[in-house]
Amino acid sequence: MRQFDYREKWKKLLTPEIVSYLTQIHEFRGEQTLFIEAKADTLTQLVEIAKIQSTEASNKIEGIYTSDERLKALVKDTTRPKSRNEQEIAGYRDVLNTIHDNHDYIPPKPSIILQLHRDLYKFEGFDIGGKYKTADNIIEEEDMAGNKSVRFQPMPAWATPEAIEELCKALDEALATEQIDPLILIPMFILDFLCIHPFNDGNGRMSRLLTLLLLYRAGYIVGKYISIEKLIENTKELYYDCLQQSSVNWHENKNDYEPFVKYMLGIVTAAYREFSSRVSLLATSGMSKPDRVREIIKTTLGTITKAEILEKCPDISQVTVQRALAELVESGAILKIGGGRYTKYTWNNE
Repeated sequence: MRQFDYREKWKKLLTPEIVSYLTQIHEFRGEQTLFIEAKADTLTQLVEIAKIQSTEASNKIEGIYTSDERLKALVKDTTRPKSRNEQEIAGYRDVLNTIHDNHDYIPPKPSIILQLHRDLYKFEGFDIGGKYKTADNIIEEEDMAGNKSVRFQPMPAWATPEAIEELCKALDEALATEQIDPLILIPMFILDFLCIHPFNDGNGRMSRLLTLLLLYRAGYIVGKYISIEKLIENTKELYYDCLQQSSVNWHENKNDYEPFVKYMLGIVTAAYREFSSRVSLLATSGMSKPDRVREIIKTTLGTITKAEILEKCPDISQVTVQRALAELVESGAILKIGGGRYTKYTWNNE
């Protein structure tokens, strides 16, 4: 039977690579805290963009889509969901907002996890939220030929309630020692949560919401400004590969947490780097908006799209960015590559 106890297992994870990630994240957190205290007003737009990206990406990983226009309206709560996909997107939006606004008052307990799952499905016409799975489930994979096979056999339904109780208890006990870095504990907890797979539906999205909740409660709030879910979606194949590696021999208490922990620490590090990049542009004083567009392209290695520029500068309108790009191309300062939706730009170093 699977046992949950992190008080010794974490020690094996202090590899040079993981320690390097931890050091970088601690330094980034200090920088972020100072910036938020000094420039909180300039970050409002980053928060709104991150909410849209997080809601879109986490649902997209599970094959849940809607149009860009409808997505933005749903996240801003200016329209009502019209389909099941949109109901699930609206549910994610509400749980994400709850975590953003109240994380200090939401302890990771079984009753809270059930409540968050209930809210994830509150727009559904049938009662599936807030209940553990009623039948055993499996995690499948499909090859290029369409053949399906069992990738992992999660905890059986009858054992799920007790497993979640023990999982949350193990996290509490490990955090109470104050000897274990939460950055290591959080991905260990999330891996175990995914291996239990406690719900009939919504396990992946719940795991990402719980990741944010636990990071925020530990003082790592970068996900409020940079979408961690989008970074995961952009590296989805590696995410699933590391999850698979760390779940081998899980039922026998012999699994290796390192691949998944290392992956998640890489994601958090990338989020902090992106935050630093964006706020340095947002905080630039005395520079015109076209000049900021110019600076972004000049300091970007390789190519960049208009959409990526807009992400980095949420206070600059699409019209202004388009005009700046046209003028930079005409002057020869940048090079335009491709056309249509695939157009990219790069600094002309010649």
